[in-house]
Amino acid sequence: MRKIKILMLLFIFPAAGFTQKTVTATSIIASINNNAPVNITDAQVTGDLDFTRLANMKAESSSNSSEKVYISTVNSPVNFTNCSFKGKVLGYFNPDIGKPFSNSNSVFNANFTADVSFENCNFEKEAAFKYSVFSAKISFAGSKFNDDAVFKYSKFEQGPKFTGSLFKNTAEFKYVEFPAGFDFSSAVFERGADFKYAKFLNEGSFANAKFMNGSDFKYAAFSHSVNLKGASFNGSNDFKYTTLDDQTTTLTELVK
Repeated sequence: MRKIKILMLLFIFPAAGFTQKTVTATSIIASINNNAPVNITDAQVTGDLDFTRLANMKAESSSNSSEKVYISTVNSPVNFTNCSFKGKVLGYFNPDIGKPFSNSNSVFNANFTADVSFENCNFEKEAAFKYSVFSAKISFAGSKFNDDAVFKYSKFEQGPKFTGSLFKNTAEFKYVEFPAGFDFSSAVFERGADFKYAKFLNEGSFANAKFMNGSDFKYAAFSHSVNLKGASFNGSNDFKYTTLDDQTTTLTELVK
């Protein structure tokens, strides 16, 4: 009987060791406001992780007189490994969306000057980085996006890593200019993937990526240095006006 109890304890305690700790989004933002590096592993992050309302937030002039733009800057390295985000992760927020009678438009953005890493993470809600500027290394490798992933107009100084990432909802990379080294190899897009007007003019990879339910690369520009070997495209795919080294091309030519 004693041996049975010992065996039961051996099964119970190792399992408890794999339980994710809980970290609040508020505590993470407090660290960033103190310019402290963030390095979190095997954690469940509760609350909306909003990078757009930092202590260093500044108003930025806009060509549109009715628009107010506020920029927050993350100056310390941010590293999450094997974490689960229960709330939204925001590098972009517009509180006036959905207000049809609003006479003003406020936009809150976050830029990142140091390395940013969300590797093997799980985003349960929206991840929005529209207009965000990433000045150093950026990786979402192996991560799972259960809701919308919005990177429209994002600016990457170095090639972003989405190696093996899973997009279960809409993935939006419209108007993004991808630097050399970008990597979507083995990424899976279960819903629509929007790369309209995107530019892939330097070395990068979509090797073995899977577009399972349509993609939009209309007006996108590719170079021969981009690797699309083994990539599969199902559903409705739009490659109208897409170019390869400044020449009109087709999906068949791109993946051959």
